[in-house]
Amino acid sequence: MRHLRTILLTGALALAVVAPAAPAGAHPGVRSGSIVDDLSGVATDRRPGGPPGRSTAGTDLLDVRGAGPFRIGASLDRLTAAGLIDWTVVECDGVVQAGVTGEWAGVILVAFRNGRLVEVGTATAPPRSPAGASVGMSFAEVARIYGRRGAFIRNDAGDATAYLVRFGSRVELFTGHPIRPGVGYFQVGRADHVERNFRQGRSC
Repeated sequence: MRHLRTILLTGALALAVVAPAAPAGAHPGVRSGSIVDDLSGVATDRRPGGPPGRSTAGTDLLDVRGAGPFRIGASLDRLTAAGLIDWTVVECDGVVQAGVTGEWAGVILVAFRNGRLVEVGTATAPPRSPAGASVGMSFAEVARIYGRRGAFIRNDAGDATAYLVRFGSRVELFTGHPIRPGVGYFQVGRADHVERNFRQGRSC
């Protein structure tokens, strides 16, 4: 049910882009666990007078801080008041899934818990991670990019596999495509939301 819900939400994103995809599926060659890394590889624009936290690559970069004005921890109310939220869907566990406006429209989907941004995800390429991984790559390519910094993980049900890179309390998560091999969805955000939802599934 979780995968069906995600596929339907991602379908809205896919209408505006070339490659439809959604977090689902599995990949062989699994090893459990994840590797802790730091935030040293995350690039943002620190030029004086520039937008705070703005990616140096426009919509080409998605990192564990978020994307553009959609920063992890940002308030749903403030983003809505700024005209940056297009549509919302309230799930039965209280999480709010949303589409966005502006230059990131059609590129990312976002999720809020308790009114704060906890997840940014994409089914398109670009954006890429700071290390250069993106949707459309094979899992072997992603594993080569990260080396010992990341690891394959399986969900608790044992029916899906993903590639996880941990950055303290935040993660990058690469999940499969429903109809073809390789990465179909790339998510960043709080580990207690992104990683937990993959491992345990949602409560409804």
